[in-house]
Amino acid sequence: MPDEALRTLAPAWSAVALLILGALTVAASMLDGVLAARSHGAPNGAVRPFGEAARLMRQRRRTTVEADTLLWRTGGAGLLVVAALMVTVVPLGRWTLFDLDVGVVWFNALDVVVWALVWLTGWGANSAHSLVGGYRFLAHGLGYELPLMFALVCPAIAATSLNVGRVAAAQDGLWFAVWMPVAFVLFLLGVVAFSVWGPFSPAIGSDIAGGARAELSGVDRLVFEAGRYALLAAGAAFAVPMFLGGGAGPLLPGWLWTLVKTLVVLGLLVWLRRRVPAARPDTFMEVGWLVLLPAALLQTLVVAVVVVGRG
Repeated sequence: MPDEALRTLAPAWSAVALLILGALTVAASMLDGVLAARSHGAPNGAVRPFGEAARLMRQRRRTTVEADTLLWRTGGAGLLVVAALMVTVVPLGRWTLFDLDVGVVWFNALDVVVWALVWLTGWGANSAHSLVGGYRFLAHGLGYELPLMFALVCPAIAATSLNVGRVAAAQDGLWFAVWMPVAFVLFLLGVVAFSVWGPFSPAIGSDIAGGARAELSGVDRLVFEAGRYALLAAGAAFAVPMFLGGGAGPLLPGWLWTLVKTLVVLGLLVWLRRRVPAARPDTFMEVGWLVLLPAALLQTLVVAVVVVGRG
């Protein structure tokens, strides 16, 4: 399609991308509500997120003494912004909002921004529990970030490109998740981690009164929680072109295959929340540096050897 036509349709595609991300965020929260209700034997789990959202919208925003309000609000609201920016490089069929030549680097840079946002949420409140939660998240980040980076490098090496669309196109006939499973698992682990999800939830743990989100209430709490689900959805969407062949598939159009695969990955990540125990930050740092990072490097070496052999 001509560049002029793409520029004309960019605002409409932006709105569509945001709507899709919003729908995926709601779907993730509903599934999480259903799973939580089942674990407690309660009914109507699918509507629980809507009730909680309504409650938080009516709740008064909490303030703390000597809080850095700008940093505090920026950290909480920034998660939604980062999630929206992540999906801008994900191809939906033949459409991509920002078809960047360095789309893989773009995603990796944004996931690092999450470090700052969660920490700012903890720091800005001027509260001991919030600050401890922020530092717990940074400790987890030291363990997962390098393995995640090398997990992203593997598909880029195989496709000889940092463009997300070209990475997806390079999987014609064989998904990268099949022949680089370690990178795929490490990528999903990274998505769970920067979403402060499942085993990486000690940063918002009940043992420290909610950690980084301890002082959040009302709309601030709602936006922070929505940001976590949105990050999970954005990570699941990015996994599709990087490891699962993008929109490739029989019968259905490419954009629909992308959504189906995204929903499957997102459902898996939500389901795993209550199936994996919490990881202590100090223990996970040791695992990250002594196990995950060497595994990521070995996977990168294998991919590089295969690519050189093909050449």
